[in-house]
Amino acid sequence: MTRLSVNINKIATLRNSRGGNNPDLIQVAKDCERFGAQGITVHPRPDERHIRYQDVFDLKEIVTTEFNIEGNCQEQKFIDLVLSNKPEQVTLVPDVLGQITSNHGWDTIKHKDYLKEMISIFQLHGIRVSIFVDPDVKMVEGAAETGTDRIELYTEGYASHYHQNREQAISPYIHAAQAAQKLGLGLNAGHDLDLHNLQYFAQNIPGLQEVSIGHALISDALYYGLENTIQMYLRQLAL
Repeated sequence: MTRLSVNINKIATLRNSRGGNNPDLIQVAKDCERFGAQGITVHPRPDERHIRYQDVFDLKEIVTTEFNIEGNCQEQKFIDLVLSNKPEQVTLVPDVLGQITSNHGWDTIKHKDYLKEMISIFQLHGIRVSIFVDPDVKMVEGAAETGTDRIELYTEGYASHYHQNREQAISPYIHAAQAAQKLGLGLNAGHDLDLHNLQYFAQNIPGLQEVSIGHALISDALYYGLENTIQMYLRQLAL
C-alpha cells in the first residue's frame, strides 16, 4: 500500500495569519498520525511564511512516523536545518526565492554534479534523499546518475488534465515510474493530488511508495473533518 504523508504547511499558514498558536501545529501533527497518516511533511521557505524553522525542531521531537522535510537545498540555512534534525527523508525541490508553490522538477542532467554533491551530504548523515522531477524518462535517468534514493514525481500536470482525459494525463507518469523501477529508484509523488484523482493515479503507477498531500487534504478537512479526511485519503490508496 502506498503511504500517505500529510503536508501541514497550510496549518502553519492559518496559524501565522493571526499570530499566536491557533491552530496548534504540533498538536495537528500528532493528530494526523493518530488518525492514520503514515508521515508528516513540511516545506519551510526562507521567508517562513508558513512553516517556521523552529517548527521543524519542535516537530522532530514529536513525530513518530516518517518525517519528511522538503525544500531548496540551494539555501544553506535549509541544509543546516535538515542536518540538525536528521529526518527520515529530505526531498530536494528546485524552488526560487519567493515562489508561491513548487512548479517544476529538477533538470537532473544539467544539475547532475550539483545534485550528486548535495545528495551525498545528506546521505552521509543517514538521511534518505528524494528529488523532485517532472514525468520525463530522461530526467528520471538523469536522477539515477545523481545517486538519489528516490524521486518524487511532480503531479500538477496530471491533476490539471485528469478530468479532460485521465488516460492521456497519466501516460507520461506511467513511463517515468517504469523507468524508475528499472533503474532501482524509489518512487514518491505529490502536488495537486486529491480525492478525485488520487485513486486512479495510485492504481496505475507501478512501485508508488509514498504520496505527500497538503493543500487539498487540509481544504477537504474544512468540510469533512481532519480524521475523516485522512481516512478518506487512505481509502483511495488501499488498492
